[in-house]
Amino acid sequence: MSTDDKKMKANINDEIYGRAESSSGLPKNNFPSSEDNPRAIYTAIHDELMLDGNSRQNLATFCQTWEEPEVHKLMDECIDKNMVDKDEYPQTAEIEARCIRMLADLWNSPATGEHAVGTSTTGSSEAAMLGGMAMKRRWEAKRKAEGKPIDKPNMISGPVQVCWHKFTRYWDVEHREIPMENGRLLMTPEEVLKRCDENTIGVVPTLGVTFTGQFEPVKAVSDALDKFQEETGIDIPIHVDGASGGFLAPFCAPELEWDFRLQRVKSINSSGHKFGLSPLGVGWALWREPQDLPEDLVFWVNYLGGNMCDIALNFSRPGGQVVCQYYNFLRLGREGYTKIHGACYETAQFLAAEIEKLGPFEIIFNGQKNNGIPALCWKMKDEVDDGFSLFDFADRLRTRGWQVPAYSLPANCQDQAIQRILVRHGVSRDLAVLLLKDMEAALAYLAKHPLQKLLTSEEASGFHH
Repeated sequence: MSTDDKKMKANINDEIYGRAESSSGLPKNNFPSSEDNPRAIYTAIHDELMLDGNSRQNLATFCQTWEEPEVHKLMDECIDKNMVDKDEYPQTAEIEARCIRMLADLWNSPATGEHAVGTSTTGSSEAAMLGGMAMKRRWEAKRKAEGKPIDKPNMISGPVQVCWHKFTRYWDVEHREIPMENGRLLMTPEEVLKRCDENTIGVVPTLGVTFTGQFEPVKAVSDALDKFQEETGIDIPIHVDGASGGFLAPFCAPELEWDFRLQRVKSINSSGHKFGLSPLGVGWALWREPQDLPEDLVFWVNYLGGNMCDIALNFSRPGGQVVCQYYNFLRLGREGYTKIHGACYETAQFLAAEIEKLGPFEIIFNGQKNNGIPALCWKMKDEVDDGFSLFDFADRLRTRGWQVPAYSLPANCQDQAIQRILVRHGVSRDLAVLLLKDMEAALAYLAKHPLQKLLTSEEASGFHH
């Protein structure tokens, strides 16, 4: 046996932490020159990942952090399926089409069955941009037909997540974002109408505002725009950002009118990997009827021997998340989704009531299912000065692994800090009780150890909006 062969055999048989390479560490800047033992490399990377936060204790994220074993199996079986290769993976493409038809039914679209119009995406942000692009193209086509200029489009929203800021910047649309004011943290019909004109491509209410979790009043805005059209002749469509609420309201607030039941709602985006309960990496965009999706946004691509309809911004992307979305639809149905999300709402309301009893905090939103998502948020009471900020409180909770975000609100409430908890599937009542005990302990610690300087949003570690 050669010297190199003996060395290779020794490396294979070395105990993982007894290898010579263990004392030198993993390559971090230069591309490795040689191959290595897969078990050793896996262990080294696995150990690094221990330094990440525990996702189950991350109460900032909207994204799903717990999945059934069957979902893990399907994800493993779909690791090689490219969602874009509809000719090569026709059954995965059929499953995507089934999901679109089911969502059209769930969201009360008049275009049902084979006439449903939509696409899967990598998340609700991509789906939102597709909805925004369709609004802009419809407005442009109408203006051109009337012989009017198309150089000054604008879009109206309430306080929104960054994806809408990206859309308006990337596609040269003036963003008329309604700022928060003391006593008003959401879009209202009155504020919308102040900003409407003939250049408005659409209004985007959010079903679950990221800052507070509350639903914006889609029907009230729609009614106001109906009256506006009667008075001015200007027809302004609505795109609903249902990133979270799109998979909540149909089950837990079915009487709430926010979807395609409203004639003015032309498109909806939602996130399958949030309250749709799928693994990270899937969103959905649906249009009311075929004519609401401009033809010039649809590409027919000859790819791998097939003629394929492509709407999304991305091309190659994994198919497993779409398959698992279909699994959840079949596994849970309306009954299962209602039970799961209903439990989340109950836990959110339980936490809101108990946190209010702690003393220093004033609840802003308590997780009522008709008004928002299963979340809660609070601020420090105006008359209370306990010698710490919400950022200090969040920082203290992190010592126990809890990520409970504190952040400043956007304009015009930048001076107001709030703290928020998202109650997702997997955030059980037992976990909520453990969190409350750690909150009590954190308050006791802060009372015994007064801070000479309070943390600010810029200095705080962790979550930032």
